[in-house]
Amino acid sequence: MGWWIRARETRTSRERVRSERSGPHDFPEPTSPALAHGDERADLLAELADARGALIGTVRGLSDEQIAERPTVSALCLGGLLKHVASTEESWLRFVVEGPSAMSFELPEGVTWEDFGAGTASAYPQWAIDRQNDFQVLPGETLAGILARYEEVAARTEKVVASLTDLSVTHPLPEAPWNEPGAVRSVRRVLIHVIAETTQHAGHADILREAIDGQTST
Repeated sequence: MGWWIRARETRTSRERVRSERSGPHDFPEPTSPALAHGDERADLLAELADARGALIGTVRGLSDEQIAERPTVSALCLGGLLKHVASTEESWLRFVVEGPSAMSFELPEGVTWEDFGAGTASAYPQWAIDRQNDFQVLPGETLAGILARYEEVAARTEKVVASLTDLSVTHPLPEAPWNEPGAVRSVRRVLIHVIAETTQHAGHADILREAIDGQTST
């Protein structure tokens, strides 16, 4: 198997960029209580919003068919990147709230990680199937629907983070070959990871968009 709201504060340059990128698929202003200027939570949410904005900008003006195209040698498509990043943010914020049970990586009975990694497993867990499907636009999926789901995920992230009092709280990571035994992650590190993941894929998406019609989001 192969493998993004913002807090209120004065950020003139970022507000200018958002204004220039405004369009029918932009997220609305956050509805949760405003965080104080300089609050670490506000800073992290603002960075995450900027990263989301860069990613969303890459699909502006495209059709449902275009977001499913794979215009480069990779198997990536714009719709799949949007779905993957939304799922990544959603799962990590569930981890913040629920702990490791929110990210279980159990395998079917009789299936080993060696079989799983080699692609020879007799059966695959639903979490792996879902992850694979996240990288493609499935029949019936639309850009509007994918963005609406991303908006819901973003709104939940803002609500959760605004409610937190300590970003240093940790949870153990779920058992998986890619996680060191006994490793933990703080809320702060989770948010930094989600920002980095979103930013990285926004770069990938910019390349895909340019390959589709010569346009970029920057």
